[in-house]
Amino acid sequence: MKLNCDLGESFGAWKMGLDDDVMPHIDMANIACGFHAGDADVMASTLTLAKQHNVQIGAHPSYPDKQGFGRRSMVLSEKELTNCLHYQIAAIEGMAKVQGLTLSYVKPHGALYNDMMADEQILQTVINAIASYPIDLKLMVLATKNANKHIQIAKSSGVDLILEAFADRQYTDDGHLVSRTLEGSVHNKAALLKQVTQLLSDGSVTTRTGKKLTLNADSLCVHGDNADGIALIKDIKALCNSAN
Repeated sequence: MKLNCDLGESFGAWKMGLDDDVMPHIDMANIACGFHAGDADVMASTLTLAKQHNVQIGAHPSYPDKQGFGRRSMVLSEKELTNCLHYQIAAIEGMAKVQGLTLSYVKPHGALYNDMMADEQILQTVINAIASYPIDLKLMVLATKNANKHIQIAKSSGVDLILEAFADRQYTDDGHLVSRTLEGSVHNKAALLKQVTQLLSDGSVTTRTGKKLTLNADSLCVHGDNADGIALIKDIKALCNSAN
């Protein structure tokens, strides 16, 4: 299972994450495109780092909400959201081309990701925006019990999906992430590694209510914001390597 991580989320003098330490241990880098974080210099340096470690690159676009780090929902028309996505994808795709790299997928960030998974109309708009972009791009979405439906919706527009799971989050019975406001929603190290092991062994997780939920995810989202996170990523990578 490939590991993906949100990167390039610094801005100017403000540093976010430990990108240099994370990149050697992941397979896919979701790179911020400037609307919630990232700027021209950060995008360029993140792409250089991805090239150095032969990491697949994806666009990580968001609502235009830099002050809120893209974590606040916004009401945009279909045209506005489409243009918003095209603008950001084009920025990172163009800068990737300068370095001889090819953009291969899109993973929306923050509130846009959550809204897309909760509202089929927003998901369809995102799919249409990717379908109308002039290069072939895949869309990364949360693996839920509705994954087959989402795959068919995307396929009807000519877009392939990458289904992702989360190593550190507890799941509801329908495959969504349990709210961070609830106790136990974010796994400790032991629970995280147990969930990763289960995902690798049979493609499933155990939900908050104790039910077994099959996800069959293609990629696992990890976070490298601090030294403890980097250590966990190394442990997760070791589990993935041993499962191959």
